[in-house]
Amino acid sequence: MKIRLLLVSVAVLGISSLRATTVIPPTFDQLVGQAEVIFQGGVTDVRSQWVGEGAQRHIISYVTFHVEDTLKGDAGATYTMQMLGGTVDGETMEVTDCPKFQVGDRDILFVEHNGSQFVPLVGINNGRFHLQHDQTSGLEIVATGEGHPVANVSQLGKDEEAISAGPVLSVDQFKSEIRSKLTVGTAR
Repeated sequence: MKIRLLLVSVAVLGISSLRATTVIPPTFDQLVGQAEVIFQGGVTDVRSQWVGEGAQRHIISYVTFHVEDTLKGDAGATYTMQMLGGTVDGETMEVTDCPKFQVGDRDILFVEHNGSQFVPLVGINNGRFHLQHDQTSGLEIVATGEGHPVANVSQLGKDEEAISAGPVLSVDQFKSEIRSKLTVGTAR
């Protein structure tokens, strides 16, 4: 049985208000500034379970990462994100446009309000950046949650086509941009 939820139905979790069902993509400054934790890691486990009772019963997924590099906050050696939705005993609860994680995925994540927000990523899927190999250069590169290679962080949240215009950023270059933004932010 598949249960499809609209973002508005997230009230089940006690979220008191939802201003819109459309997520405005955050800028790079907003991603870095709003995130409580930023880390690079690989998914080692995804498990879902029913929580709550009666009308409050819903499925929560726990996505555990082996942390490879912490850029902001304290991610520890492993980090588990709690997200609304998942599959338990053949029943699926799905939240539209939420990221789906699989064991083996490698990402850089911008996390906020883990455990209290239905998707604890800044800008939902916008706070997830996949690490993948570029077929042209053979380097490991960064792609948005939608799979678009990132060449220009200054265009995140502004111009989707311009994000991929130019030489694609390596993982190290992307992390350097994050560290640089964090340094500028603490200098203020």
